[in-house]
Amino acid sequence: MNLLRQARQTPWKALTELRRYATLPLARLTFMLNGVAWQDGWRIYGAPIIQRHAGSTITIGRNLTLRSWYASNPLGVVRRTLLCTWARGAQLIIGDNVGMTGAVIVAQTRVEIGNHVWIGANSTIVDTDFHPLAPEARCIAPTAGESAPIVIEDDVFIGMWAIILKGVRIGRGAVIGAGAVVTRDVPAGAVAAGNPARLVQQM
Repeated sequence: MNLLRQARQTPWKALTELRRYATLPLARLTFMLNGVAWQDGWRIYGAPIIQRHAGSTITIGRNLTLRSWYASNPLGVVRRTLLCTWARGAQLIIGDNVGMTGAVIVAQTRVEIGNHVWIGANSTIVDTDFHPLAPEARCIAPTAGESAPIVIEDDVFIGMWAIILKGVRIGRGAVIGAGAVVTRDVPAGAVAAGNPARLVQQM
């Protein structure tokens, strides 16, 4: 009865769930073909794009919620979630109970995301510059940008359209404001916002 009432009040949610079940085989196949082990409790709303470099690893924990369909989130998903390891030996590690919507995560060295982390709609986490800053260096080696690991500790909330750049550690329970560009470490329990992100509150 409760489910019927919920379906009447929010019919788009009921349709999204039906679509999720219908496309479950495709989602599982996507992860399997890319060498990523399926875990208990995953809820996949549209298969992500996975680009795994040979010799790299992508590890994801239990109870993942991943959204790639436009209408699966009221904020609007402008792109499919993309999980990428960009080099041999790169590591992308995602803990338990993580949710992400239209996220792009790229690891050239290492991106580690803890447990109970929420990654808001259309956010980007990337541990590399991709390209050198100096024009001369770009001419010689156009993909030899600097890289440094990113660590996002447990219970972090990242607002929509945020960008997390190389070498950053975000402490446990921190909040990253919508649209923030994070270029420096954020302490545990802090709120950071803006471009570049600055501490605006300590909880």
